[in-house]
Formats: sequence, structure tokens, C-alpha cells
Amino acid sequence: MLHELTFTFPGGTRTLPPAWSHTGVVGSGDLEILLRQADLGGGMEFHVVTPVRGFDEVWEKILGRFAAEANLGDVRIQINDNNATPFVVSLRLKQALSEAMEGGNAS
Repeated sequence: MLHELTFTFPGGTRTLPPAWSHTGVVGSGDLEILLRQADLGGGMEFHVVTPVRGFDEVWEKILGRFAAEANLGDVRIQINDNNATPFVVSLRLKQALSEAMEGGNAS
């Protein structure tokens, strides 16, 4: 049974281009990340689906650090995890953001 987590963080001043971005592959030790704009009052929302239980605090720390560094507002991020390590999660988040920003003109 999959474990679902939702985290919200204060947002920043940058925004994503209008189109959503997708990166990663659900497979051995990897994950999928979807980013899209959403009216969240400037905040960031993360929804994580993972087969692993008991790491809620680790997820919160990783995602909170990314939220602070990314400085994005009004973005919803869906993470479909397949046992990725915290390092891989951080790497994929940065990769997804980079690809999204390259896809359009962000403010």
C-alpha cells in the first residue's frame, strides 16, 4: 500500500512558466516529479506518493530546504517515489526546476 504525504511551505517570488514540467523515471531507486502552477496564495505544495513509511520528517526537511532555495510561489509539486534516496530526491527536484525554467520565461 502506498503512503501519501502533503506538505505546504511559504512561497517565494519566482514563478514557473505556464506549462508544467516533468522529469525523472519511476524505476529502480528513482522517482518522478511533476511541477505545475496553481493558485496557492503564493505558497508551495508538495504531494508525495511513496511505498516507504516512517520517513515523513526526512521528506519534510528535504522539501522545506528545496522550497527555501527555489524561491518559487504558486507551484504544486507531485512526487511519485520508488525508494529514492534523499540525495536523489534533491537532485531530481533541482533538475525538474531547471528544466521547467528553461521551458519559458519565468519572472
